[in-house]
Amino acid sequence: MINITDNEFIQLVTYIKNNYGINIREEKRALLTGRLSNTLINEGYKSFTEFYEALITDNSKETVTKLLNRITTNHTFFMREKDHFEFFKTDVLPFLKNNVKDYDLRIWCAACSTGEESYTLAMILDEYFEKDRFKWDKKILATDISEKVLNIAKQGIYSNEKVDLLPSTWKSKYFKTYDENSFIVKDEIKKEVIYRKLNLMESKYPFKQKLHVVFCRNVMIYFDYETKNNIIKKLYNVLEDDGYLFIGHSETVSNDFGFKYIKPAVYRKT
Repeated sequence: MINITDNEFIQLVTYIKNNYGINIREEKRALLTGRLSNTLINEGYKSFTEFYEALITDNSKETVTKLLNRITTNHTFFMREKDHFEFFKTDVLPFLKNNVKDYDLRIWCAACSTGEESYTLAMILDEYFEKDRFKWDKKILATDISEKVLNIAKQGIYSNEKVDLLPSTWKSKYFKTYDENSFIVKDEIKKEVIYRKLNLMESKYPFKQKLHVVFCRNVMIYFDYETKNNIIKKLYNVLEDDGYLFIGHSETVSNDFGFKYIKPAVYRKT
């Protein structure tokens, strides 16, 4: 294993925080070193200094991609924080159906990881708008900074254990057998989700129209106070009036940002 010096650690975590908002504290030094050490060895780097120099000079961004794939945590599963999806179905969708006059739903799944959240939303939308499915544009934008997880999400292949968490009707309606150990999302649901790479640290999010719903769950816990507040401001700005923001249950939004608290981890733009 390649050891990291104090200066190398400070240099690397400062780069990660400034560019991607992820706040890696001293107590995570061993975790960071462990996750990156094999990558450095396999790529032929002799030190973390060499790796850092490659990061800041690599115009292809391949080195950055390898870094992000190693340091980001992507723990997710279908129907995670199930009460959010119930509320989305029973309260948010009826509101949107009655108030969105152009039949164009704009929903963003930020930090989508390996796709379980975005496909869950797509299945809920398909079921809810079943009779009017051709009238509504209900495609979901799903983004992440990790190309690795985006590629997994696009493939839409999940283990039997993961799919078993879903209602049996969904399992038969929206999945087909891939092999003896896994299922694959059917094309009619895959085409309802658009996957793109996006860094939440970007100064401005690239939306031409404002959004009705944003799911940004369990990602801001990795940011420091200032970074989190800056992201919440940007989320507020991209939402329509009365738009909904869903965050993780371990996260909160201050009253200072113009959001109204609706229920645990659910807010509405006022």
